[in-house]
Amino acid sequence: MVGPQPLALAILTIQPESYSSQRLIQVAEARGHCVHVLDTTACVPLTDADGPSLLYKGKALPPIDVVIPRIGATMTGHGCAVVRQFQSMGVATLADAEAMAATRDKRCAHQRLSAAGLPMPATSFVCVPQNSCEIIDAMGSLPLVLKPVQSSQGQGIVLVQTASELERAITSFKDQQADFLIQDFVSEAQGEDIRCVVIGDDVVAVMKRRAAPGEFRSNLHQGGTAEIVEITREERALAVKATKTLGLSVAGVDLLRCRRGPLVLEVNLSPGLQGIETCTGRDVATPMIAEAERITAMHKADPASDAAA
Repeated sequence: MVGPQPLALAILTIQPESYSSQRLIQVAEARGHCVHVLDTTACVPLTDADGPSLLYKGKALPPIDVVIPRIGATMTGHGCAVVRQFQSMGVATLADAEAMAATRDKRCAHQRLSAAGLPMPATSFVCVPQNSCEIIDAMGSLPLVLKPVQSSQGQGIVLVQTASELERAITSFKDQQADFLIQDFVSEAQGEDIRCVVIGDDVVAVMKRRAAPGEFRSNLHQGGTAEIVEITREERALAVKATKTLGLSVAGVDLLRCRRGPLVLEVNLSPGLQGIETCTGRDVATPMIAEAERITAMHKADPASDAAA
């Protein structure tokens, strides 16, 4: 059987030694690709009358066939600009820059998911609320979850159960000049969610995460634990639809189980590989590299094709 065409593949990250980066490098090299690990902060897009170009550590980059963005929350703005520059230079990317920016902005992501009719916890965005009553009036009741518009790994998320707790949380967000959204707390999920890693049209790995005692966030970085779980056809279809709705080809989709059916809690554009590969024993890196190969072939056949098609 003929293997994949060798590619010049770039991984865009500020954490080259992380488990996820090393797994992608390992698989890509085993499949015959030349891997360039690029520090996002060292990529300098240039725009002038001669067309778009990009310097890396002050020098021109070698030809690149495809970019795999691994952009953390702290690098969203510059990371999207770099990916956009690669796209404007005719390079295939595993994720579209505009889809990345929309997904990372939780307001935009929730609006798009809602417009597509996907079930979610009730969510609202309040512009500089004067007091907790405004939020309670908008949402109907407590408890509520407050989330920064841009965050990852559960950082900055607050559960408030009383009006005074809500008032303190509002003050804290104001002091940090941080935009935030407000979401119903789905208590019947009992501190559990389902992380689905979607690649292309498939859910390639699934785990159930459970919050640590006394904690409501199930993120593994917040002390949560994980176990293998089976998901229903409905849950599988919902995870894939949420990924496609946001224009992504790779995503970590977090679902909540409740009496009225599964709900989309969040969509993550750079899902970590360590937790889910360790928990499930599934190889997630290989289908991710295979998706990059597919997108590159599609892009070469039709440079106007969409990365998440």
